[in-house]
Amino acid sequence: MNKILSLFLLLCSMYGEVYAQNFNDLFENKTLRIDYTFAGNSTNQMIYLDELSELPTWAGRRNQLCELPLEGNGQVIMRDAESGECIYKTSFSSLFQEWVSTDEAQAISRSFENSFLLPYPKKPVDIEITLTSPAKKQTAQFQHQVTPDDILIHQRGTKEVTPHKYILKSGSEEECIDVVVVAEGYTQEEMEQFYSDAEKSCESIFYYEPFKSMQSKFNVIAVAAPSQDSGVTVPRNKEWKNTAFNSHFDTFYSERYLTTSRVKAIHNALAGIPYEHIIIIANTDVYGGGGIYNSYTLTAAHHPTFRPVLAHEFGHSFGGLGDEYFYDEDVMSEFYPLDVEPWEQNITTHVDFGSKWKDMLLKNTPEPTSPELKEKYPIGLYEGGGYAKKGIYRPAYNCRMRTNEHPDFCPVCQRALERLIKFYTEKSN
Repeated sequence: MNKILSLFLLLCSMYGEVYAQNFNDLFENKTLRIDYTFAGNSTNQMIYLDELSELPTWAGRRNQLCELPLEGNGQVIMRDAESGECIYKTSFSSLFQEWVSTDEAQAISRSFENSFLLPYPKKPVDIEITLTSPAKKQTAQFQHQVTPDDILIHQRGTKEVTPHKYILKSGSEEECIDVVVVAEGYTQEEMEQFYSDAEKSCESIFYYEPFKSMQSKFNVIAVAAPSQDSGVTVPRNKEWKNTAFNSHFDTFYSERYLTTSRVKAIHNALAGIPYEHIIIIANTDVYGGGGIYNSYTLTAAHHPTFRPVLAHEFGHSFGGLGDEYFYDEDVMSEFYPLDVEPWEQNITTHVDFGSKWKDMLLKNTPEPTSPELKEKYPIGLYEGGGYAKKGIYRPAYNCRMRTNEHPDFCPVCQRALERLIKFYTEKSN
C-alpha cells in the first residue's frame, strides 16, 4: 500500500510540474509589461512599482517557463496567486546596479527606470522581484499582486505603432528569438540611412559564431523611432541633443560608456511590435557603447569599430557574457568579490571552476595558464578579466569579449551563447 501511495504522489507531483509548464493553460498570447523604479545608494536600495501595461502579443519563450539559463543580478518570479506555484521566471541586470558600485553612489541617492516583459496571466498572480549584489547577496526585494482584468493596466500597441520592417524573418514569434534594432538620433529625414545601418547591424551580429550557424533561430526587426535632433548627446563636449531615448556618452563619467536611463521610452516605442531583445544604434561616429543583460545594447553606428563593438555589447545584453578585459588602475577592479563565483559564464574566480569551462580544458592544462602557452592551450585559465588584473580568470588569451581586434568569440563564449539560443528556442527533454 505504501508503494502504491508513493507512486500516486510521485505521479501527482510530475503532473503538477508538467501543468506548470503548459503555456496555453496559464497565459494569454499577450505580454504583461511591468515598469519599476530602482532607487537608492551604495548602502540602501529599494524597488518601487511604476506602471503595468498590456501588449498585444507574446514573443518570449513558451517552454522551460520556471527555469533560468543564467542567474543575472536580479530575478523576477511570477507565481499563481491561489497555489503559490511558480509559473514564470526571468533574470536580468540593470544600469542601477552598476551605478551602485560607483563613488557617486556613496554620496547621493538616485533612481533608474526598468521594464520587464512577462507572459500575460489568465488568473491573478503574485510577482516577486529581487536585486542581488556581485557577492550574490540580496539587496532589495519587492512583491505585489497583478489581476489580469485590472482596468488600470495600460493597453499599448493596438493603435499607433512605430514604423518598422523585418530585415530577417526566419519564422514565427513562437519559433524564433525576436530582436529589434531601434533608431536613436535619426531624424525623420534620416530614416533611409537608419534602415541601411540596421541592415549592417544584422550582418554584423550574424558574422560571428554561433549566431552565424544559428541565424535561422532569429527574427530581426528595424524600428524607425524618429528623433528631433540628429546625433546623440556628448556631455564632455557640451553637445546636448533631443533624441528619442536621450542616450548619452560619459555614463558614470566614462567617456566611451554610451547608455540611456529612459527605459520606458524605449519600450513605449516598441509597443505593438514582437520583441524580446533590444539593440539601439546611435547616429554618431563617436566611439562607444554599452550592453546590459536582458535590458539593451546601445552602440555608435558610424564608428569604424561598429561591427566588433556591436557584437561585444550584444554578448552582454543577449548572452550575459562578462567583460574579459582589465586595466592596471580600473575603477571597477574590485567589482567582483574574489571569494564568490560570478554568474557570467566566461569569467571565473576559481571558486567553482567546475561549473564553468573546466570540462573544456585539454588534459594537464596548467591552472592558471601562462600567456606563453596560448598556442598550446587555446582554452585555459588566463589571469585577468572582469576589470581585475589578478584573481579573475578568462577562458582564452583573447576573445571578442576582450578586444575589438580579435575576430571571434572564444570557444567558451560560443558554447555559452549556443546554449542560450537553444534554451530560448528548443523544448526541454
